[in-house]
Amino acid sequence: MTARTGTPDVKVEDVMSSPVVTVKETDTVLAAAKLMKKHEIGCVVVVDKTGKPKGLITERDVVRRISALDLLPSKVQVGKSMTKPPSTIEALTNVTDAAKQMRELKIRRLIVLQGSKLKGIITSNDIVDITPALIDVMAEKSQIAPVERRAKESAPLSGYCDHCGSWADELKPHDGQFLCDDCFSESEEPEEEES
Repeated sequence: MTARTGTPDVKVEDVMSSPVVTVKETDTVLAAAKLMKKHEIGCVVVVDKTGKPKGLITERDVVRRISALDLLPSKVQVGKSMTKPPSTIEALTNVTDAAKQMRELKIRRLIVLQGSKLKGIITSNDIVDITPALIDVMAEKSQIAPVERRAKESAPLSGYCDHCGSWADELKPHDGQFLCDDCFSESEEPEEEES
């Protein structure tokens, strides 16, 4: 938990999908579509020869840029129909920031990087999937916090000293007992060695 926000500190790398299914810019849209079907995913990341992300091709891209234009997926290269440049996020970023970035950019996916290396992909569905658990954790924390505050703010414990039996307005815990000031002070003094 982060004390600053009071919300669970969940990183993008904790939620993302990895490893990432990728295609090269020179692969056909048909090859990309087959990978999406095989892995039951909605997009593949397009990488260059060095493995650096160059874009995304989504099911929506296939419909709008290929099917709607009556093009043959087997004849069109991924590089000509992908969404670019790719929207990226660092692996150690908080999931809340990822959700904000998706909302601001009006997108549903972010490519996750660690430095410049492709690490994974996070989707709005990934964030929705963990939301109930985050809400549960936050609800538990909100119920615990007032009790902790009450314990700190409560009046000192008063009662009979476990050592001498006298009444004290403020008892102090020591070795499993509650002691008055005098007995507590005596218990803190080092014992003298007998000669």
